[in-house]
Amino acid sequence: MSDGIGLLLRRAGFGPTAVELTAAGQAGYQAALSAMVVPAGPDVGATSATVPDLGADVYAGTRDLTYEEKVKLESLRNVQTEQLTEWWLDRMVVASHQAVEKLVFFWHGHWATSVKKVRSPQLMLKQHRTLRYAADFTAMAREMVIDAALNLYLDGHLNVKAAPNENLARELFELFILGIGQYTEKDIKEAGRALTGWRFSLTRGASVFDPALHDRGRKTILGRTESFNAHSLIRLLLKQDACPRFIAARLWHRYGSSTTPIPEPLREKMAEAFPAPMGMLRVLLADEAFRATAGTLVKQPVEWLVGAMRQLGVRPSGLPAEIRTAILRDLDSLGQLPFAPPNVGGWPAGGAWLTSAAAQVRMRLAGRIADHVLVSSLTPESLAHLLCVQSWTNRTYAVLRRTQDRRQLLILGLVSPEYLVT
Repeated sequence: MSDGIGLLLRRAGFGPTAVELTAAGQAGYQAALSAMVVPAGPDVGATSATVPDLGADVYAGTRDLTYEEKVKLESLRNVQTEQLTEWWLDRMVVASHQAVEKLVFFWHGHWATSVKKVRSPQLMLKQHRTLRYAADFTAMAREMVIDAALNLYLDGHLNVKAAPNENLARELFELFILGIGQYTEKDIKEAGRALTGWRFSLTRGASVFDPALHDRGRKTILGRTESFNAHSLIRLLLKQDACPRFIAARLWHRYGSSTTPIPEPLREKMAEAFPAPMGMLRVLLADEAFRATAGTLVKQPVEWLVGAMRQLGVRPSGLPAEIRTAILRDLDSLGQLPFAPPNVGGWPAGGAWLTSAAAQVRMRLAGRIADHVLVSSLTPESLAHLLCVQSWTNRTYAVLRRTQDRRQLLILGLVSPEYLVT
């Protein structure tokens, strides 16, 4: 089996099953790539992961509450947030269109927004749908600039003509669309003025535009002067040459290498496919530079967990409620809980996931999974096949061969270097 195909399936999705890896190997690299980035037919697996009914939005930032009301409200929010997070993890595991699901996860880390500040799982779900169903990056950016969750997270709802707030403007330039070094502080200040006037409407559950709070004056941004507003600002940013190059680099950082910069020839080829994210991703995955990154990218905790569950046939929704809660708690301890990135920069990468503290949590989480796997017999060789590991190093193999307890053998395989690094 070509490990190039294994690399493709592990990076483009959350982790192949042994059956998927065998089928892809028989089809060949180019056919496997096409099947990943242009999946045929409906995603039957994903449709079985029913979106939870979160009920009415209990966001109450505009009225005073008693202490008892606050406690009750916070408890309800926590339950709804847990339901939402469990749903997405379940969908990641069962989705047959793995590259699509993985790309949605990428965008969640790119437009990083945390429910811990937004305090509305309903708004987080709306944002999730935007990231999932936007036709391309252009459409996504146009919707995200007025997305209620993102605006609440970056204080965009406080940005008014009398007191411009630059938080959202700064992140649009630095983290979302252009990248560091492509603008000046004056551009940020002027963009902040352009974004004034959007506030959160509790009755609509969305951002609404209030003309009275908007700065209608002319602004000079990136060398162009006009009466910019949120929509014309986004149009301007999307036209910059830096935009597709920046998105290409961000895709490379998560799919290719978190330690080496994207090769310039590859960046240029990816930029030509902009604004189609899947088209850009296809160019990346087809390039020799991608294959050269084998064995260098550390799995993010969610990638590791979802991949393990897929390969072991464990579905989150089929687990007892207390185990599902414990899994979310462990992911939070690992530092990567969906809908709760640590800051607007998103989650870290690389060696950040390989701390001694993370190793202890990962071992515990691997044990939770192993408790729900029925394996009649297990050897180091059959474990490698099950986890789609091409081969064990001599050191790992020696440890696995000495392990007689099948549960412990499975846990050790899940936390091995060969499994943690793609």
